[in-house]
Amino acid sequence: MRIGVPTETAPGERRVALVPDSVARLVKSGHEVLLQQGAGEGAFYPDRDYVGAGAELAPDGAAVLGLADIIVKVQRPSPEEVAGLRVGTTLISFLAPAASADLLRQLAERNVTALSMELVPRISRAQSMDALSSQATVAGYQAVLLGAGRLARLLPMLTTAAGTLAPAKTFVIGAGVAGLQAIATARRLGAIVSAFDVRPVVREQVQSLGASFVAAEQVSGEGAGGYAKELAEEQQRKVLEAVGRHISDMDLVITTAQIPGRPAPRLITEEMIATMRPGSVIVDLAAETGGNCALTRFGETVVAYDVKIMGPANLPSTIPLHASQMYSRNLLTLLQHLLKDGGLALDLADEITGAMVVVHGGEVRQP
Repeated sequence: MRIGVPTETAPGERRVALVPDSVARLVKSGHEVLLQQGAGEGAFYPDRDYVGAGAELAPDGAAVLGLADIIVKVQRPSPEEVAGLRVGTTLISFLAPAASADLLRQLAERNVTALSMELVPRISRAQSMDALSSQATVAGYQAVLLGAGRLARLLPMLTTAAGTLAPAKTFVIGAGVAGLQAIATARRLGAIVSAFDVRPVVREQVQSLGASFVAAEQVSGEGAGGYAKELAEEQQRKVLEAVGRHISDMDLVITTAQIPGRPAPRLITEEMIATMRPGSVIVDLAAETGGNCALTRFGETVVAYDVKIMGPANLPSTIPLHASQMYSRNLLTLLQHLLKDGGLALDLADEITGAMVVVHGGEVRQP
């Protein structure tokens, strides 16, 4: 099979779908890899490393899209890229299927089979394919560094000739993959860390990282696949009360709470922000889906009540080398699952493949 890797065209995207190490493994397995010249440069993977791994270079994206049997990308394709896809090819990338009805119809019209990396099922044998988790790891780490750089104070306790500086207090809302990485990073930097989640089951994970757990009494929001679910009105009120009681004493707040296929839950109100310390910072990782904070603006930093509210866009792309490395390994494992005897074995009854295919046979399958 010929696997194509075009340069990402989304604004600000620096990641690449396959890194040279993964290319070498695919070539060793008997497949061809066609890479657009310069596709890896934004992630600091030069063309010479791909050539050394056995890839063939193409002069432009049109050649890759028109010649490959399988196209692997990070971001969903633009309308122009969809138009350039070979009829009947297979596309694997993040697709945001719940918000991409027009894109999915366009792919169906070209008889493209599309697999969405957001839909890797959370089962043990698909764990190494879970790109949402790998990229959330990067986002959680970078969120703490981003917030620390904007704080009016240092994170660790310091004893100096000029006196002792108390450590900053960090509050992480949402203890999924991004939240747990944020907790671990803030702890390494010397902050006092606490965390909140509507899923009581994560309490032990939070505490194992050295953070205290903030609970809302009689609230349980455990959904399918270990994700959080939407809460009833009374439970949501209890959540806001718990967060509101705790947040006023915090210096850095990282919010990561999201519900698959739904707008992000609103967990920080404007009234809460008004109670926070001047110079404190909120980094809202749910900004793209509406934000956990009432004043968040996606891709912007807002200042209100002397508090900075940051809604960063695409944090994994700001650490492109390691983000690409992890995403590439996710894709490599998925491709090894799909490619059998030199061809593509697309079994829709398979619990991994079937969950990920959103377009097939000229039809949109889900959502």
